[in-house]
Amino acid sequence: MAHSTASHQTRGSRAAAPSKQVSKRPVVQGRRQLAGAVAMVVFGSFLPWISTAVENVSGVRGPGLWTFYVALLGLAGAVLPAALRRLAGIQAAVMSVVCVMLPVWQLVHVLNLVGTSGWMPGPGLVLVFGGGVLAAVAAARLLRGGDAGDRLHYRGD
Repeated sequence: MAHSTASHQTRGSRAAAPSKQVSKRPVVQGRRQLAGAVAMVVFGSFLPWISTAVENVSGVRGPGLWTFYVALLGLAGAVLPAALRRLAGIQAAVMSVVCVMLPVWQLVHVLNLVGTSGWMPGPGLVLVFGGGVLAAVAAARLLRGGDAGDRLHYRGD
């Protein structure tokens, strides 16, 4: 039986094990809020925006499609690297404006059409509006100036 030299190693000649060093990825303040806002807007865009006794009006039949598209812009901002956090903040601000203004416009529009009787805001409208407010918080945190320790933290510290 022939033995290979690789299978018979002594303790002193052991090959160096690969290091298990974990790279530290900077955590940008506001990125998690933006990801949460994206999730709220994506789900809210497809849920009913107006609830009536007869039927529910889905957001996709109206401005919910626009809010869904702008949520994809917010998603792109949430996955940008830490060096581009200002660009992510601008994307979050655009998402915030659209996701706050469209639900408000929808409410004003329905109020002008039928008044306050026979309908109520649906869960989609509320989720999109809340996602817009959360995107505004994320934009403020991403765009906020200050010292580097306030903006960037590293996992494992």
